[in-house]
Amino acid sequence: MHVSHHRAFSSIKNFLEISKPRIVVVLVITAVTSMLAATRFDNNSNIAWDISGWKLLFLIICGSLSSMGSSAINMFYDKSIDHLMSRTSKRPIPTGRLKPNKVLVYGISISAISVILAWFTLNPMATFMIALGIFFYVVVYTILLKRRSVWNVVIGGFAGSAAAMAGWATTTNSMDLLGFLVGWIVFMWSPPHFWCLSIKMKDDYTNAKVPMLPVIHGNQTTSKYIFLSTLILIPYTASLYFFGLGLLYTTVALIAGSFMAIYHYKLMKNPTPYFAWKAYKVTAPYLVIIFISIALDALLYVRL
Repeated sequence: MHVSHHRAFSSIKNFLEISKPRIVVVLVITAVTSMLAATRFDNNSNIAWDISGWKLLFLIICGSLSSMGSSAINMFYDKSIDHLMSRTSKRPIPTGRLKPNKVLVYGISISAISVILAWFTLNPMATFMIALGIFFYVVVYTILLKRRSVWNVVIGGFAGSAAAMAGWATTTNSMDLLGFLVGWIVFMWSPPHFWCLSIKMKDDYTNAKVPMLPVIHGNQTTSKYIFLSTLILIPYTASLYFFGLGLLYTTVALIAGSFMAIYHYKLMKNPTPYFAWKAYKVTAPYLVIIFISIALDALLYVRL
């Protein structure tokens, strides 16, 4: 009995690992905060954060399942390179803890469930955005771009944007310009964030022949791209004030963006794997902070 319990626990742990729970948490936060923020701009509601508890629950469930499923398919597809990289060599497929086909079936199944469930519980636009997020992460990023293009993490970043747009659409039943621009923040943030990681993991990506920016153009050039993309991100996030967001969000966006820019400027002066890892850890919470501020901004709405 004890052995079977241990096996079951071990199996759950392995399936949880291939679902990349940290990514799930970040994407669900962006979706839920976008859902809350959209209440300020929804014609059917005059009260901030006036949302259906059921819709919130099903957005969390569908968003989690779509992210978990996409990640599992990503791990199945990357099985031929994961054993070549120290960061990924201990994952369940390379270590033999899970059979690749089991991972694929799991990934496709829960991705499909997430879209079907969204169709019946959310609305067509939110469902479309969830399906688009899966498509972008699995097909566009994992299959088409990751091993072929140096711009893989740039274009692939739209998968994260789709999560925020799904949250917005859950409230508004549509996709307006502001909802799109809010989601686009994820797209703008992804390259500097993942390029920091790719400097740290450059040797891994070289071994696996993944054409990340530092592998092709070196750490110095990559650090310049990181700094430049952060300098573009700051005015972009601030400009959303002119599309209707308030002072609370704009203030947080300027402070958080400036803090990130300082770190990325230092990285440009010292483009080592050690400092890139520090910069990566600084950019990681940025997205969550920004999206929480977008949600709070709807509640504490002030404009000049």
